[in-house]
Order: sequence, then C-alpha cells, then structure tokens
Amino acid sequence: MNKELTCIVCPNGCDLHIAYEKSAETIEVLSVEGALCKRGETYARQELIAPKRSIASSVLVEGGELPLVSVRTKGVIPKNMIFPVMKEIRKTVVKAPVEEGSVLIPDVLGLGIDVIATKRVEKKQG
Repeated sequence: MNKELTCIVCPNGCDLHIAYEKSAETIEVLSVEGALCKRGETYARQELIAPKRSIASSVLVEGGELPLVSVRTKGVIPKNMIFPVMKEIRKTVVKAPVEEGSVLIPDVLGLGIDVIATKRVEKKQG
C-alpha cells in the first residue's frame, strides 16, 4: 500500500511518499521517500503506526484579570485521546494567580503528559 503525507515537523513541509504493508495486527513501513531530514522519516512512521498530536486550548480562571488562561500539553498524546483530553481541559477551573509554566492538569488521563499554562494571569484587584 502507499500513502502520501506532508511532514509537519519542521518548516520544510516535505511531501512524503510511504510504502507500507498492513495486516490485521500490524503496519510495517517499507520505505519513506521525500524527507529532507531524518525527522520526516520518523514522523511518517509514527503517523502510520501510532499518530500523536499536541493540544493547545484554554482553561477557566476564577478571580483573574482574564477569564481564561491559555494551556497546552507538555508533550504529544495519542491522536485517539484528543477528545477525552479536551473533555478534561474543559472541566478544569483554576484560581488566580496562574503562573506561566504551571502544571494545571498533571498526568492527564494517565498518559504521562501534563497540561501547562502558557501565560501568566494575575489575580483581579478589588
């Protein structure tokens, strides 16, 4: 079987051509062509076998100068876990102040990945 992907790892945006075999239990990548760097080949293999993504979103802040704080996963999660992780993020509420880099959801859903704040939100004055 063949698949074409555009690599999203670096700014090159390489057009990848992947040859693979698929059985009931496994996917075996036979070749990856078009990658200008080693990361493209790694991305192609991961995307076929076990795709992963990072998430960026926002969390509600109680008593903050802003009503929301931007967040992201500190690493990549399995693509099939995006909606369950987003459900956890949506039900999270934190109290101000919030520091940039603070872990707001440790080890989200047991995936070994934290959800962290990407900006500072001060406590509301008065």
